[in-house]
This record gives sequence, structure tokens and C-alpha cells, in this order.
Amino acid sequence: MSRNNPYKWLNAIGFIAVIIVNYLSNALPIGGRTNKEVSDMYPVLLTPSGYAFAIWGLIYLLLAGFVIYQFVPASWKRDSITRLGYWFLASCAFNVAWIFAFQNLQTGLALLIIVLLLLSLIMLYVKTRTITVPTTAEIWLVKLPFSIYLGWVSVATIVNAAVLLYKIGWDGFGLSEPTWTIIMLIVGMVLAVLVSFRYRDSVYPLVFTWAYIAIALKQKDVTSVYYTAIIIAIVLAIYAIWLFFARNQDRD
Repeated sequence: MSRNNPYKWLNAIGFIAVIIVNYLSNALPIGGRTNKEVSDMYPVLLTPSGYAFAIWGLIYLLLAGFVIYQFVPASWKRDSITRLGYWFLASCAFNVAWIFAFQNLQTGLALLIIVLLLLSLIMLYVKTRTITVPTTAEIWLVKLPFSIYLGWVSVATIVNAAVLLYKIGWDGFGLSEPTWTIIMLIVGMVLAVLVSFRYRDSVYPLVFTWAYIAIALKQKDVTSVYYTAIIIAIVLAIYAIWLFFARNQDRD
């Protein structure tokens, strides 16, 4: 829209801060323990296999593209970035804050912060969905990053809630941990469907598929959780494929 995009430098600084803090979280590590070491302290059944967290590499790669795109002259003729306001900067702040809280074992504060991160990503997601006739660059560098980012943080928020409940010794109202895990898996599935259906977003539910397969592999000794996670992952994958073709039909 304008060369005077007031957000591009702030967005770049915020993103660089996220990358630096994420690096230091393992290199130092922050709080004297890595993210994985903290996660291992709370063996909840919703925790996915370690490989699943590789999705952060894809998320940060796409976000790097999002930040760089703001400095490309072609983006100045569009308002796809300026319409996002300060929400990306806010998401960066919450991302950094969550790392400090979680790795310092402040699980209650970490849950609050990740909810705020989730809300900021919801704002970014909704605003990017309103881009009319997006360019190829906007599809890949503005819309796609936040589909994946929101999807992963949606799952992470559910896991963070489970971690806090585990830490405080919640009795689950008499229900077993596998039962509550299955309930939360179903809640996640419903969330994936409701969010993606409105915007015909086939990517968002695929993130849940990725996470649920990793949960199943991590919890393969808990049969009920394993099969529930696998079945939901398959259902969401099929649903995502249907959404993809449904969206293309809508365009026609």
C-alpha cells in the first residue's frame, strides 16, 4: 500500500528476537533446562513425539518469508501487511515470553501467555483470510504461515493446559488420564473442523493430523489414546483433502 509501512521494521525486529531467544533457549539453556527437558518433567499423554516439533523449522522459515516480503516493492502496492497492524509484533512478544515462563517452570503463567499468543494468531489468521484475490506471494508468504502457526499453537495450547493440570495434581473428576486425553483429542478435532471450514483452509487441519500422528507414536503403549489419535488424524487428513477441492470448486 505504501513505502511508509510503519510495521515492517518492528516486525523484523520482533522476528529476529524470536529466533535469538529460541536459539538461546537450547544453547544456554534458559532456566538451566531445555524445552524438551521441561516437557519430560510432565509426561502427559497429549505430548507428541519429539520429531513433531520440527514443524517449528517450517513455521520460522515461512515467517522469515513473511518478514522479507514486507521489504519487497511488490508488497507496497497491497495492504495485506498493514492490515495486520501490531498483531505480528505482539505474537513475537508472546512467543518470547512463553519460552522464559515455560523453561523457568512457571506453567500457569506459560499457559496464560500461550493463550495470549493464540489470540494474537487468531487475529492475524482472520485478517489474512480477508485478503481478496490474493497474489501468489500473499498465498505463500502471508496466508500460509499463519495457517500453520495457528494450527500448531492451537495444539500446543491444549498440551499446555494438560501440563498445568498434571502439575497441580488434578484428579480429572474421577476420570482416568487416557479418558481425558481422548476428550481433548476430540475437542481439538472439533476446533480444527470449525476453524478450517469457515475459511475453506485445508492446511490448518493438516497441522492437527501431523500432531496427532506424533501423539499416537509417542503414546503407542496406551492403546485407547493411540487408536483415537490415529483415527482422528486420518479423518482430518481426508477432511483436509475434501476442503482443498471444495475451495477450488467455490472459486470456479
